[in-house]
Amino acid sequence: MRCLELGLCALFVSVEASALDLGAMDKTAEGFSNIKTIHVAHKGELVWAKAYNKADINELANIKSASKSLMSALVGIAIDRGILEGVDQPVVALLADRLPSNPDSRLSDVTIGHLLSMQAGLERTSGRNYGRWVTSDDWVKSALSRPFVEAVGGAMQYSTGNTHLLSAIIMRQSGQHTYRLANQWLEGSGVWVQSWETSPQGIPMGGNQVGMTPASLLAFGELYRRGGITKTGQRLISEDWIKESWTPRTQSRFHRGEYGYGWFIQSFSGVQGYYGWGYGGQMVYVLPSLELTIAITSEENLPSGRTGYRDLLHDMVSRDIVSVLKAED
Repeated sequence: MRCLELGLCALFVSVEASALDLGAMDKTAEGFSNIKTIHVAHKGELVWAKAYNKADINELANIKSASKSLMSALVGIAIDRGILEGVDQPVVALLADRLPSNPDSRLSDVTIGHLLSMQAGLERTSGRNYGRWVTSDDWVKSALSRPFVEAVGGAMQYSTGNTHLLSAIIMRQSGQHTYRLANQWLEGSGVWVQSWETSPQGIPMGGNQVGMTPASLLAFGELYRRGGITKTGQRLISEDWIKESWTPRTQSRFHRGEYGYGWFIQSFSGVQGYYGWGYGGQMVYVLPSLELTIAITSEENLPSGRTGYRDLLHDMVSRDIVSVLKAED
């Protein structure tokens, strides 16, 4: 459908119009007071698009930390274009002028890959540290000044500061704004970033505060589901980068999901899946073996992890979409 490619879809596709019976999913979704929209694509076609709780299906959504998956895509493209050398490239040489006055020697060991997989070892800027970080004068310097709480390459420390460093590195190495690069590099995919909060230095945050339509979020998942090519066959992201991004490298200490480069990795009803997750329940799920992509937006100011809402969304995807699709196949 053309509306999916443009990311401007205002369509509600009924279950009667689709070969995939999503009636159970619809009933489950109706029971969530904080859900806003659900989009489902199967075999490259939009089969469901509906707004809930009086939401506007075309309303700009803050996809929160689901934008960490977007940031990973930009890093992969930057590597393919020779702007970055690769995941083993040290961060210190790229941000030498933003280091603290007496830098910890372990900073020299931190690489692009460590930032992507949340294994830099630095104290995280998310959670209880987030407010102090975003009110600092220099988000890059503040992130690099954090104490080490894990070994470099060790346990996961989920941190938006890591993706902000990646945004700063891409801007510095390319000489262009991360926001503009995202729309330039992903042109033709249906993905369009309409807003991105910036630091006092004008650097987009990286892994948070990104505005796009729900249909655009679905289009991003579809781009990955197709292996990095658009519907018209234009390659935007290398297939190797998607494989690397979906390779488990660590695991969250807050839930059972494994983590690669900006993507969580988990099976749903026995089917391997990959997902981006943002605060409040902003979700993009990709299950390549079923040719299935799902985008969900939710109330952005309510937590989804500790409340169990994220897990309820996982259950809905497993029970009401994946299991139904497996049964129909």
